[in-house]
Amino acid sequence: MTSIGPKSYIHTDRLKQNLWNIRRHIGDRKLVCVVKANGYGHGALEISKVLSKESGIIFAVFAFEEAIELRDNGIDNEILIFSRIQPKLISKASELNFTLNVCTMTDLKALSDFHIKTGTCPTFHLKFDTGMTRLGFDVAEAHTVFTFIVNNHLNPEGIYSHFATADEGDLSYAEFQLEQFNAIVDKGKNTGINFKYVHCSNSGAILNLPNAYFNMIRVGMLLYGVLPSDEVPMDISVEPVMSFCGPIVNVRKVPAGTQVSYGGVFTTEKETNIAVVQAGFADGFPRSWYEKGFVGYKGQTYKIAGRVCMDQFMVDFGDVKPNEGEEVLFFGKKDGNEIAVETIAREINTTTYVLLTAIHGRTERIVINN
Repeated sequence: MTSIGPKSYIHTDRLKQNLWNIRRHIGDRKLVCVVKANGYGHGALEISKVLSKESGIIFAVFAFEEAIELRDNGIDNEILIFSRIQPKLISKASELNFTLNVCTMTDLKALSDFHIKTGTCPTFHLKFDTGMTRLGFDVAEAHTVFTFIVNNHLNPEGIYSHFATADEGDLSYAEFQLEQFNAIVDKGKNTGINFKYVHCSNSGAILNLPNAYFNMIRVGMLLYGVLPSDEVPMDISVEPVMSFCGPIVNVRKVPAGTQVSYGGVFTTEKETNIAVVQAGFADGFPRSWYEKGFVGYKGQTYKIAGRVCMDQFMVDFGDVKPNEGEEVLFFGKKDGNEIAVETIAREINTTTYVLLTAIHGRTERIVINN
């Protein structure tokens, strides 16, 4: 049942077109579609059900529980899990055909113990930290890692790393990381390990660093039609998959000098129509956007009036009187309105990642199949 409140419309035609455009750009390389953090706020299940119908798609999540959710809902594709191995879940990972991230000697030893005990081993990829200082084997551990793998008859399916600055204009650090990663991959091959998949590219690298493509590519934000940053060249046509909207639930005409919302930081300059929109920061609407912010309505933009509340916010419509029940656009592209989430991120000094993954609360997700 559709409720009154904020709506996140998911345009599956745009999602599929974005995927096809990205595939044309990267050629016949294997594609990993990242659906962690509830599909970057778009709904992991909704996104995965659409993309699973496309050929050769691998999914990636962060948490084991996210992978379980996909399996429980009929997603049979391979699933790569980015988080640290939990030894107690290795058996379950093997049973459900999950691909594990191995990034410490402790992880390797846990897999080796499982292999010795059961004669089987789940699929896994080695992760090396080439400059993110996050999860990953240290570059200096490469010889130890590869020797252990060979001596214990383990068979990693893949090897990967993660760029820290591939979405920035200055690529010197990304090039440094890439140089390190290439050296590590060569060491592994020289040790006698044949990696089926080698991957380092994220959305930023897809646009900014074509010499880092290898034979597998991970795509996240770009898949959802959003630029990973404003410093990368946009060589792939994508459209926003999500349109974040909310309903007008009340309209009143108020005189000049009327204070609106908490703190009275907004005062009307003339007689005007103030509309109440049923969505607030508890639903993922960015609270700090009120200072410069606006919404879309019938192809025009109208200023947010005063501070965003937990459940609602107000909009100054001037001489226009919208109808109760009509929707306004917060960001995305719908019904002749278009507001880029990148614009909001830039104006309030945050990132598109933060804005999209913040959408939650009472926001209802509605899939539009065109």
